[in-house]
Amino acid sequence: MSAEPRLAAVAEPEPAPQAVPATDQAVKETLEDYTLRFAPRSYRRWTPMVVATTALGGIAYMADFSIGAGIGLAHGTGNALLAIAVAAVVIFVTGFPLAYYGARYNIDLDLITRGSGFGYFGSVLTSVIFASFTFIFFALEGSIMAQGLKLGLGLPLWLGYLVPTLMVIPLVIYGMKALSKLQVWTTPIWLLLMVGPLVYLVATDPGTVDRFLAYAGTDGDGGVNTASVLLGAGVCLSLIAQIGEQIDYLRFMPPKTEANKRSWWTAVVMAGPGWVVLGALKQAIGVFLAVYIIAEVGASAAPEPIQQFKGAFDAMMPSWLVVPLAVVLVVISQIKINVTNAYSGSLAWTNSFTRVTRRYPGRMVFVLVNLGFALALMEADMFSFLNSILGFYSNCAIAWVVTVATDIGINKYVLKLSPHAPEFRRGMLYAVNPVGVVSFVAASGLSIAMYFHGLGDTLQPYSPVAAAVIAFVLTPLMAVVTKGRYYLRRTDDGITEPLLDEDGNPSAVTYECHVCRQQFERPDVAACATHDAVVCSLCLSTDKVGDHVLPATV
Repeated sequence: MSAEPRLAAVAEPEPAPQAVPATDQAVKETLEDYTLRFAPRSYRRWTPMVVATTALGGIAYMADFSIGAGIGLAHGTGNALLAIAVAAVVIFVTGFPLAYYGARYNIDLDLITRGSGFGYFGSVLTSVIFASFTFIFFALEGSIMAQGLKLGLGLPLWLGYLVPTLMVIPLVIYGMKALSKLQVWTTPIWLLLMVGPLVYLVATDPGTVDRFLAYAGTDGDGGVNTASVLLGAGVCLSLIAQIGEQIDYLRFMPPKTEANKRSWWTAVVMAGPGWVVLGALKQAIGVFLAVYIIAEVGASAAPEPIQQFKGAFDAMMPSWLVVPLAVVLVVISQIKINVTNAYSGSLAWTNSFTRVTRRYPGRMVFVLVNLGFALALMEADMFSFLNSILGFYSNCAIAWVVTVATDIGINKYVLKLSPHAPEFRRGMLYAVNPVGVVSFVAASGLSIAMYFHGLGDTLQPYSPVAAAVIAFVLTPLMAVVTKGRYYLRRTDDGITEPLLDEDGNPSAVTYECHVCRQQFERPDVAACATHDAVVCSLCLSTDKVGDHVLPATV
């Protein structure tokens, strides 16, 4: 240990550089919004409420209305509302520790996952799961927008699918700076257009509430039963991975201090796990509007949000204004969520590719990759088999999120077998940690087998429950069996300055990376194995021969 480099701070905190050499595109791009790395204090200049508003702007998607409508049509209002409530509770409980960790330590969900049971390469599995979430929901939102464009402008669906795919590209180039402005300015308009029709219908026609509550569904008799509730909850739980997109914004929270702790906690809870409160309300509204549309138009149009809001607007305003307003609502919603889907998906793909190949191709490459997958799903008419896709996907998403949440809540804070401080740097972590990988693979594998009737028809509705329970039990069990030895490859990164300051926030002391010659804050660097200097996390990730990577010590 004494022969290894140990470095003290070399500079006081200073703003992150705004310009980097043109020859180093990787560094230039990742410094725009700190993709793939810790978000430094010098960049996090937004207030807690601005960050929260930006994060919540991303959940303006219309998919909730379709999801709620689909569950309500199949199983009836009673089962649908219970399913929505069950899923919301699970999402809130599992999302809380993840949101706290992302906001407190200023790292995204992939970096959290690396040090919370999966290892440096093990979390590539979950990055692919998250990237899949973003293009599945991009395709869903794009399909809804295409339906709106067909109704309002007469565009054929195939062309309507291209419009949302192409229009988000310029919006995601500039990351957090552009997205924060977009979300803040469009949220009031979106809220007014969404809530107004619902309030009007309830106030002017109370009978709509009675019909809504009495609706029995196509597959039921109006009674509540466990299988229907769990099948519906499984579809809703496909949204559990949304916490990853929330954390992509929450990582830009300012340091928590005595002065701002109330607003800091309010923002984290509201924009972290709290997103599901609005999401559940939207799903319930989707059931309500679907039942209303069935009575007014017919069941065939009920799952489509554009038809739901067209019917609602038709009851409260002149006919010439109905379609334009419905289209505006759908377009605003689609833009707000799909810039987030494209942005977060590009981060997930880039993160995985960089670790596996040790090469950074540029985030825009994977913006296009993600959009390509989404467009293929839209052209394949994924909207027509929406619930089947989401029901299958939810098993993987639940297994991942519950595993990481359990590692943070139980293994870190109760068993104390998982390191409390987050770790994500190459060289500090084992390549694969069996705690998270085994728990995730077992939970997702068994639950998927159940979903496809592999363990019998009786157990099929319980696949989301199995995914959550198996992950929750196996994660601490694996930590105990392995005695926590596969979390850290080494416990010392060769730098004397503490990772955290006296308030428990990531240290703002800066160092210069001797590879890219840029300044980075303390959590984003480690000592170099071959030089008396430090290396930033991205340069460690792209070190093809491992010259800079510290050797194992444990």
